[in-house]
Amino acid sequence: MTQEHSCNLHFEDNDYASRLFGDLNRNLQTVEKAAGVKINVRGNDVNIVGDEHEVKLASDLLKQLYSLIGKGYPLYSSDFAFGLRILESTPSASLDKIFLDKVYVTTQHRVISPKTKNQKTYIDAIRQHDIVFGIGPAGTGKTYLAVAMAVSALVNNQVRSIILTRPAVEAGEKLGFLPGDLAQKVNPYLRPLHDALNDMLGPEKSSDLIERGVIEIAPLAFMRGRTLSNAFVILDEAQNTTKEQMKMFLTRIGFDSLAVVTGDSTQVDLPIPKHSGLLEAKRILQNIDGIRFCSFSKEDVVRHPLVQKIIEAYEKRK
Repeated sequence: MTQEHSCNLHFEDNDYASRLFGDLNRNLQTVEKAAGVKINVRGNDVNIVGDEHEVKLASDLLKQLYSLIGKGYPLYSSDFAFGLRILESTPSASLDKIFLDKVYVTTQHRVISPKTKNQKTYIDAIRQHDIVFGIGPAGTGKTYLAVAMAVSALVNNQVRSIILTRPAVEAGEKLGFLPGDLAQKVNPYLRPLHDALNDMLGPEKSSDLIERGVIEIAPLAFMRGRTLSNAFVILDEAQNTTKEQMKMFLTRIGFDSLAVVTGDSTQVDLPIPKHSGLLEAKRILQNIDGIRFCSFSKEDVVRHPLVQKIIEAYEKRK
């Protein structure tokens, strides 16, 4: 029979402790369920009971999140699950170095910051390299963080424009069968990029910057023949580019520009015998200075907790 261990914690500041515990101690209940421990609360004192590993994990999490609150971090309920995941894989990890890395603050005053070690690596890579590839499953924040970095660069006058692009449809960008004019045909495929911008800038400011041409959202086919200078360029859903399209995109990059390419190598929808330009780029560009490849896994999923389980189920099926 496994021996139970116990740990007592005291949190000095009433306000910080209240924010840490959450309304009706909901945050502590989240920790109980995720870490498999029992937490008892009396005032600002917490007693954690369970297996030795789980007790240490839960206590480290609470102490680090309490410290973050004291440093001005706006703690979110989702941070408890993200923090546990990080500390479970790397017990010596410092949540300060990850969560306090502010990428951008939205119009709703919500702080966008990395939530996993791989997201932190990705953000640092974008800061340090001219071309970065983010490859991994859905929900890992590849595109959202890239857009946040682009908006931050624009706001801080590091670039003059943002260009967001993706293959308009999965196989060859054939839009003729859709109703409406060209804009109406293309818009559904670019909607996720609009959503990210609206979330960060607000619909009015986002629309204004798009109307003025400061932000451009267009299908990949529209990039041909252009030179993209002094811009932050993002190619999304890159697994559905052909080899020719990928080469075309990468050779558009001009002076003083940054490019981020995102994609999920497990969701290639190109018809046989076409091959993914993303997979070819990963094979032939790995060792070029100035280009960085960042990988994400199911552990980096920051959507609903069920998304991670869905990815795991499909991986087992394969």
